[in-house]
Amino acid sequence: MRAFFPPAIASVLLIFAVLVPEAEGRLFGGGDGGRKKGSKAGQEFIIVSGGPALREWEDLRREADQHDRWWGNFVRTAKIRMKAIFDEHGPSTKITWMVYRSGYSRRASEQGDPLVSYVTSVRDDYFRDDLGLRIKLVWFESGDEVIDHINNGYNRREVKVGGFEYFGHSNKFAFMFDYSNWISGVSKSWLHEADLRKISRRAFAKDAYCQSWGCHSGESFSAAWRKATGTKMWGAQGKTDYSVLQYGRLPEISGNGRWKY
Repeated sequence: MRAFFPPAIASVLLIFAVLVPEAEGRLFGGGDGGRKKGSKAGQEFIIVSGGPALREWEDLRREADQHDRWWGNFVRTAKIRMKAIFDEHGPSTKITWMVYRSGYSRRASEQGDPLVSYVTSVRDDYFRDDLGLRIKLVWFESGDEVIDHINNGYNRREVKVGGFEYFGHSNKFAFMFDYSNWISGVSKSWLHEADLRKISRRAFAKDAYCQSWGCHSGESFSAAWRKATGTKMWGAQGKTDYSVLQYGRLPEISGNGRWKY
């Protein structure tokens, strides 16, 4: 993953719209042409944000290999995506934002900033009840908690999962929620493809939209997801590039990679 390095004097991004290549618009829920605003009423969108690496470990890498130096890569991208979901499906859409808390707590201690409060402020400042927008923020620590929410976050007879998307570190076999946060180049908290069998197929709507915005997910994890859940998951064949976040865009594929499921 190539990360966004914000300029030292930058304040906030000026663009929050999702900008995607016209040919790939349908991959990102922004240009599929077949959905109408509000068509997923009564369904839930789940957005998962993994945690950032520690600068302590990233500073040991060669500059060309450093990534995820800014703490907010997986928070800002989630914010962009959640705004797009509200724009597409209407303000009453159910969105649950699951965030790996320990990653931000540990990075906050290293950085000396209240990053957990910053995450909470995304919900409180940008998705407020008085604006008619509401997201449910759920802190989690393990892949089993993510699975439990998919299965039991709502009464799944009444509220199906209409969308699931992941922003964070990953390899071809797993989401890695705390990659290089506790130990350099290692993850202690993950969701492995072998665990996907614990997900209930009945949790998902028939047309559920799923995507991993992490690296390499399209090389194995996506196929395992479809086998376990019956839903397609778009994933990257290759690495994802978060540096385009500075232009208000969601991650893109680096080099000669491509999106696949």
